[in-house]
Amino acid sequence: MILTNTVTGPATAADPGVTDTEVKLGQTMPYSGPASAFVVAARVEAAFYQMINARGGVNGRKITLISLDDAYSPPKTVEQTRRLVEQDEVFAMVGSLGTPTNSAVQRYLNSKKVPQVFISTGASKWNDPQHFPYTLALAPPYQLEGETFSKYVLANRPDAKIGIMTQNDDAGRDYVSGIRKGLGERAARMIVQIVTYENSDPTVDSQVVKLKASGADTLFSGGTPRIAAQTIRKIGELGWKPFNWIVAPANSIKAVLEPAGVENAKGLVTTLAYKSPVDPRWQNDSDVKEFQQFVKDWMPQADLGDSNLVVGYVSAYLTTKILESCGKDLSRENFMKQVTTLSNVRAPMLLPGITLTTSPNRYAPFSQLQMARFDGVSWVPEGPVIAADDLSR
Repeated sequence: MILTNTVTGPATAADPGVTDTEVKLGQTMPYSGPASAFVVAARVEAAFYQMINARGGVNGRKITLISLDDAYSPPKTVEQTRRLVEQDEVFAMVGSLGTPTNSAVQRYLNSKKVPQVFISTGASKWNDPQHFPYTLALAPPYQLEGETFSKYVLANRPDAKIGIMTQNDDAGRDYVSGIRKGLGERAARMIVQIVTYENSDPTVDSQVVKLKASGADTLFSGGTPRIAAQTIRKIGELGWKPFNWIVAPANSIKAVLEPAGVENAKGLVTTLAYKSPVDPRWQNDSDVKEFQQFVKDWMPQADLGDSNLVVGYVSAYLTTKILESCGKDLSRENFMKQVTTLSNVRAPMLLPGITLTTSPNRYAPFSQLQMARFDGVSWVPEGPVIAADDLSR
């Protein structure tokens, strides 16, 4: 349900980026570079805030989003973030993408007490309220997905020979950590090969060949959309037929599976948190109808099949909800208080059985995921929603 906003009077605080008529938000996104497939999420967020502003804003304030290109390059992220904080004087950083990029500015933003929230990355380091109280991610935790994979394999492929490919960074290490945790004492026997890639690598063909040579019959494929598409395509070229699990950030049918060739993608398994607006099973769902109308009205050129649309939509919805709940006290302190006290929030487009909860001691909103298999047309849910162990520290 899209928020309707009520005016509750001017702010009582005067943090940067806030006036009686405006709240200024910032973000960095990969408008260029190797992760540019994700940038549609930023365009959705901008469109969502335009819609809210057309309805009068939040508590009488219009939302201004300043979204800058960091090319998925940490040094560029530092430069652009400093500009947003020190020159543009944004109130908060919201929805920025990437583990390496957000890592590069996490300490800086916390030292400035600038909220860094609903960032699009699931690394475990974001769930650290003791050391970084101003940082909170929105994406399902990578460790959670790794554990979910392990639970599935133990139940359905107990004799699997597992090969793992992940990015050589905190995100990749979190996936591996989750897999090892889920497999427990069987990890040493079941995992036969782990390969990594650098984001700058032009291809991952050699890594795929190495995985095939290891004798692995079960793959965990972690990567950006570009890398995921290359992996799926190369597996098809080799005539290899492993059980292949791809991570949630790279399961877009439009951005990954179609470029890789849907004939190569059929049978892939992943986890889902959101409804797909192009899936026939959801066409009469009220959330999906409202989302489709939003896209038609505010992003008519967008492709509904791109799952990044939904990610940006949910991020903007939650940001708007938090701003609204702040009421008269739109201070950074109160903003973070609202962000870190979500209780079973049923955000639009979340799958049934999945809700978002945060607390001052646990900053990871997701604790449930849905398994799904690609049938050549859409992701088909498989089994019940899976809840992983508590990931709080």
